[in-house]
This record gives sequence, structure tokens and C-alpha cells, in this order.
Amino acid sequence: MKKILVSILFATVFCISLSAWRNFGHQTVIAVAQRHLTEKTKANIARYMDYDLKEDATWMDIHRRDKEIAYTTAWHVYNVDGQHRYDPNPRLKTGDAIHALEIVDYNLGHYKELSDSAVVMNIRMLIHFVGDMHCPVHCYFPLPKAKWECRIGDKSFGSFHGLYDGMPDLLWPDTTPDELAGILDDCGPCKRNKIARGTVRDWAKSTGDRCYGIYEINAPLTEDLDPDTIEKSREIVRLQLRDAGYRLARLLNQYFGK
Repeated sequence: MKKILVSILFATVFCISLSAWRNFGHQTVIAVAQRHLTEKTKANIARYMDYDLKEDATWMDIHRRDKEIAYTTAWHVYNVDGQHRYDPNPRLKTGDAIHALEIVDYNLGHYKELSDSAVVMNIRMLIHFVGDMHCPVHCYFPLPKAKWECRIGDKSFGSFHGLYDGMPDLLWPDTTPDELAGILDDCGPCKRNKIARGTVRDWAKSTGDRCYGIYEINAPLTEDLDPDTIEKSREIVRLQLRDAGYRLARLLNQYFGK
């Protein structure tokens, strides 16, 4: 029954989303990354997860309230300050997406010392939270939370947050994650490396700098959104999905490509 309810939620474009980017967007991030994994990385990951990683794209959302990992519920978002630098705000008492990825970085940096189940859990966190941290509304600015109801013309959205969680579905309907990855993956090796370098805190800053643009399209608390909001958001969403994929690939190759 739980899986059925989750499927219904993901299939409804205009519902309040449980997931940054929803299943389609998260799978697209992984699909971009998979285009740049080394054969050694793929082989080492397959020792633990001998299936397509896209199958676990939203595992952390589906299971976030399971008793054993309920402490990860808040790990899907994070705060930045007025200069868009990561701000470990104490109101997210159990941690956040950046905190989670720093834990994963340590754990997978020593993955051969972990149990197989621990490796799988850390890979699931990695592939999900890299996607989450690149979603514009999962980067919390010092602004009102993006929970206000809004509409574009006669189409209503449960929240501004839900609108942006569903942006990949709205911008690229009838497209598979692998097809969209092929569209987004437009950088050569030098540019990919430049995008992927740095720490997750560096990525939080670059995400903040870029994604603040959604509040330049529509000011916070705006209920009647710009009629061209979806199209005006295309470049932000495109670059965030692409960059998340490149950064995920770098981390997976760093941990498992040795």
C-alpha cells in the first residue's frame, strides 16, 4: 500500500512533492553521471548494487520516515546565508543535505572497511542528496519558505516548492531520463572537470548564486506567477540537473574508480 501511494504522488505533476526533482529529475541526474563513470567504477559499484542505480533514485524519499532512518527526514534541504554560503542553521537539528554528503564523503572514502549494507546505504544517500542539493527550492535562502500556493494562469500548484520539484516533468514531458541526459550533457572534459571540482560547500554556493534567479522571476509569496515562469526557469533547471550529474560522476569515480 505504501508503494502504491508513493507511485500516485510521483505521477501527479501538480501535487506537493516529496522529492526534489521528483523521480524523473533524480533519475536524469543519475543518467548524466552514468555517461561519465569509468568501467572500473561501474564494476566496483556492481559488486554492491548489480542493477541500474536509477532504480534507487528516490529510495531516500520512499523510506525517509522508516523508523531506522527517520533521522534523515530533514537531510533533503539546506540553508544558505545572504551571500549564498552554506549556513548550518540549528533549526535543522538532525542535519541537512550538505551535512549528509559530508558524512557520505567520509564513509565512501573508506568504503572497503564498511559492511556491504552500509556501502549500499551510503550510495543511496549520495545519488539522492547530490540531486536534492541542486534543486532550487531545496536551497533555503533567508526568505519565506516556498510553501505558498500559487498558480500559472488557470493551473494551480499546491506550493511554489512543489512547482519547482516538478519542473523537469513540466519542461521535458514525454522524455526519458536517458534521453534528457543526452540533451543536457553538452560539455567537454575540461568544462566538466571545472564544474565538478570543489567541495559540496562550494557547490552549495554556486547553487545559491544561480538558483536565487527563481525569485527574480517571481518574488517570494507571489500567488499569480509570471505566465512564462516555466520557460523562464528552463536554463536554471537545465544547468542544475547537468551540473548535479557531473558532480555525482566525479564523486562516484573518486570513491569507486581506484
